Amino acid sequence: MNATAVLPVKRLYAAKQRLAAGLGGAERRQLAEAMVGDVLEAIGAARTIERTILVSGDPVAQELAAGAGAEVVADPEDGGHNPAALAGIARAEAEGAGLVVLLPGDCPLLDPRELDRLLTGVPERYVGVVPDRHGTGTNALVLSPPDAIVPAFGEGSRDRHVALARQAGIPFEVEEIPSLGLDLDTPADIIALTRELDARPGRARRTAKALGI
Repeated sequence: MNATAVLPVKRLYAAKQRLAAGLGGAERRQLAEAMVGDVLEAIGAARTIERTILVSGDPVAQELAAGAGAEVVADPEDGGHNPAALAGIARAEAEGAGLVVLLPGDCPLLDPRELDRLLTGVPERYVGVVPDRHGTGTNALVLSPPDAIVPAFGEGSRDRHVALARQAGIPFEVEEIPSLGLDLDTPADIIALTRELDARPGRARRTAKALGI
């Protein structure tokens, strides 16, 4: 069963405020745009992804999605990550999707081969929780069926998603995916990403360029 990827993206001008100490507004927007482009490219290269839906009120993000062959769900209210995720899930369900994977727009190291492994052989009833590198947040969420649980992203969401799956009586697994572990929220994340890009050149080309690597 192939999956529908749902990518909620906030308005790029408002992205990555916690990086303001080291990056100006234009630099943060450029970086956010580059990361979304790299994530869309990786999703497009995954064999298990049948359809990609980007949910955003940002016109540049919408253009990037259209250029990558993804569908766009407008988010004029920009009401936050969870409402955007639900809007994407609703579109996927309307189009008959039996499996969705919610992916972040700020994990530019995403490896399509790792995404394929994550989505291969998913049961009809299943929740897959991919934690961030700190083990507390959720950087990707696999839902089979798409309404298996209601997404609850934010601080401490890893345990929250596990609890929701337990409450729903749906089999679940916490799956650590190296290329989905590092999202960019803090200056420390930029340092970690820069090290990864220096160690393995050629990855996340747009993001590397935005960071001057």
